[in-house]
Amino acid sequence: MRWTADALRALDAQDPLAPFRDRFVLPRGCVYLAAHLFGPMPARAPEAIARALETHWGAGLAELGAAGAAGELCAQVARDIARLIGAAPHEIAVGDTVTINAFKLVAAAVDLRPGRPVLLAERGSTPELISAAQSVSELLRGEVELRLLEEGEPLAEALDERVACFLASHVDDRSGGVHDLAALVTAAHEVGALLLVDLSHSAGVMPVALDAANVDLAIGSGARYLCGGPGAPAFLYVAERHLEKLRSPLHGWERYAYSNAFELRAPLTLGIERLVVSRPSPLALAALHCGVALVGEADLEQVREKALRLSAAFAAIAADRLTSFAVACASPGDAEARGALLAFAHPQAPMIARALAEQGIMADVRRPDLLRFGFGPLWNSYEEVWIAAERLAEVVVARSLHDRSAHTPSPPS
Repeated sequence: MRWTADALRALDAQDPLAPFRDRFVLPRGCVYLAAHLFGPMPARAPEAIARALETHWGAGLAELGAAGAAGELCAQVARDIARLIGAAPHEIAVGDTVTINAFKLVAAAVDLRPGRPVLLAERGSTPELISAAQSVSELLRGEVELRLLEEGEPLAEALDERVACFLASHVDDRSGGVHDLAALVTAAHEVGALLLVDLSHSAGVMPVALDAANVDLAIGSGARYLCGGPGAPAFLYVAERHLEKLRSPLHGWERYAYSNAFELRAPLTLGIERLVVSRPSPLALAALHCGVALVGEADLEQVREKALRLSAAFAAIAADRLTSFAVACASPGDAEARGALLAFAHPQAPMIARALAEQGIMADVRRPDLLRFGFGPLWNSYEEVWIAAERLAEVVVARSLHDRSAHTPSPPS
């Protein structure tokens, strides 16, 4: 298909997801393509937060059932997320941050696989996964080491019986490449290792089937494609077969009962809830509930199809405009092999991102040299892809001409 402005407008006219765009608050004059974990605000979020503020703090301060209502809302959000990622509700817990959840599950994985001294992670895994694994290694004083799988290094050569857990992002944080979860599970299980996968760049923007793929453990952000906003509660997943034996290194106060003398008694909380250190803020939970419910109304197959078209169009237009410039697509060439994230390598990526922002195009950077564009099928239109790719070309050409003139010596007088 030849991607022209008219062709993209025609896709907008027949897009079954187009009505969702009006249900988000989008800054006027801005094309939001940042791949970081914020995402636009659902239009109903302010009302939901205001209602939660009154229910759980204002008039609800004197209501004995307020805490119970918050627990019920947390359970509802867990059920909604479970449907989006192919899990059972009792395998999902909502609370804490992505990094804290990653730390808990990495430590629990080491405990489930004693005597295995290696945590294996892809270098393109999310910073949360890598930092959590590094923290566990440091806490255990080197008894377990973190090894990073380099780009292009065969997984089969690094994954052996010494590995307790293989950590991977479903969608690579840097390149946007998407993994086959079933293949990762098979590779890990063949050597007796567990698989911990980060769904932060896939939950809500593509079909995910954790139970069907036999995944062991997973984490994910409640922001970005689940539309919970900045500071949204994260979620974690533990396959039912591991729930009874899995032990968390962190315990919340609700896990225990106390006597009047504050003597520690037996654990109360069983199941997935015992992995939650602290309950989410009711305000943040209300925003996440609003976002997850909105995403749950969409057909994820249609969402995935549109994400593929958006990234394919952007990549093709950018390639056509920038063939003579130092811009290299750092994502897989096949759209099917990508998530909803497209990355370009350029030595001046941070400056290009700033220049694009001045023109109303919001992208983001993975240092040192990756410019990332994240496509939101529920809020991005096809025409926006044309606008953003054209402006990217203009900015790169302008910077190239500027650099060239700055290094061209003046003619002799």
